[in-house]
Amino acid sequence: MLFIVLGLVVAGLIAFIVGVARIKIATNINPTIKMHSRVGYYGTYSLIWTTVPALIVTLLWSSISPHTINMVVKADIMKSAPQLTKAEHTLIMGHASLLAERILALNLQKNEILLSAQRSMATAGELFQFLKKEGVVFGGLPQPHVISAALNLVVLKEQSLWFITSIASVLSLVGFLYAFIRVRPRMQARNSVEAVVLAGFIFASMIAVLTTFGIVASVVFETVEFFNHVSLDNFFLGTTWDPRFTSADLNRGEGQFGFLPLLWGTLYITFVSLLFAVPIGLHTAVYLSEYASTRFRNVVKPLLEILAGIPTIVYGFFALITFGPFLRDTGAILGFDITSTSVLSAGMVMGIMIIPFVSSLSDDIISAVPQSLREGSYGLGATKSETIRRIILPAALPGIVGAVLLAASRAIGETMIVVLAAGIAANLTINPLEPVTTITVKIVSQLTGDLEFNSPQTLVAFALGLTLFMMTLILNIYALYIVRKYKEQYD
Repeated sequence: MLFIVLGLVVAGLIAFIVGVARIKIATNINPTIKMHSRVGYYGTYSLIWTTVPALIVTLLWSSISPHTINMVVKADIMKSAPQLTKAEHTLIMGHASLLAERILALNLQKNEILLSAQRSMATAGELFQFLKKEGVVFGGLPQPHVISAALNLVVLKEQSLWFITSIASVLSLVGFLYAFIRVRPRMQARNSVEAVVLAGFIFASMIAVLTTFGIVASVVFETVEFFNHVSLDNFFLGTTWDPRFTSADLNRGEGQFGFLPLLWGTLYITFVSLLFAVPIGLHTAVYLSEYASTRFRNVVKPLLEILAGIPTIVYGFFALITFGPFLRDTGAILGFDITSTSVLSAGMVMGIMIIPFVSSLSDDIISAVPQSLREGSYGLGATKSETIRRIILPAALPGIVGAVLLAASRAIGETMIVVLAAGIAANLTINPLEPVTTITVKIVSQLTGDLEFNSPQTLVAFALGLTLFMMTLILNIYALYIVRKYKEQYD
């Protein structure tokens, strides 16, 4: 597929050169002709018609053909071996895919493989010896169904590749001829090119929207399936998180899926982190924007923002190895029983992580307050601190609130720090010295392992993900509402 794309790029460059040359020849023959567009637009017009339609078809086919080929081969497996179960069909398909990849990697002559597969009285052992002779590595003697399915995959993939290559070549040639005929000095090439570019911009802007809809739809479908097994009150009102089913509960689909301990742990750790990060970040922003010299600010602010670029796993290791034991030992000296993994440890380390979100954004917002407001306050006799408290901070309050809520969203979605610093115990406790866990941690733990995506133990991760998504969405909407409601316009 990569060679098809490279071939289309080369064809497009040739079409561009031909389009430009055609216009130059036409203007040289008749210098009185006025061109509607610049010369480059005519070459771009030829490039678009030569490349874009064939490229779109190629990309669509590359996304559809693998699924289609697998469906065809799987149907053949089910037809040839109806006595096998659905799980066995899936297992055969997986082994056949691996074997087909090995055959394609060796770049064997496919007609030899077909000839070997179609020989009269060809047995699995004979095919096995043939493929082994050609260099295909086996862990053992594959089943006849596996070899047959692998050969079908190889043949269909080769046919698919030749088919899309032919289609792309024909479309590219037809597009080139169409552009070659259409290119004239008075043709509105600029309008056509700009229309294609505009369509590309619209498509690019829609990718994020469509991706969001796709993510939400996939999560919603799995969440609905989860609630077909587990009742709403069991999930939203339960106070115990223990998603292990007993034999008596299996038929009823009920289990210990209490969401409240996870919600409490998420909000508790987020609150502690904000309680630590907001005062430090806000005071840092005020100092950098109002008191610090320009030289000092230009050095310290980038260094502070480095904290936002440190991987969260590093913060987790810091909490687990350094900060957690420090709190434990300090608490032992003072007579408190503090575990290494606790709400306080996770919250404070997470607060260190989100300080740049508060300080950097607040600094930019405070610096954006018009200088005229400061000068007017000084002219009325106010001191610098009074100006900051009564003029600058109220003017920058909407942006500061938005920065704090953005930091809160970042803290709510954090996983690695919580895993290493707060533990995985779903406790409903108000004591900040005890371990708790969050929604994101349980999403990861429920999707880790060999469980299929039809068991409530796995499907609960999607219900947790949808709930977390709704929480952050509401928080972001509220932040936008606050900013718009209290935003003031200055001349």
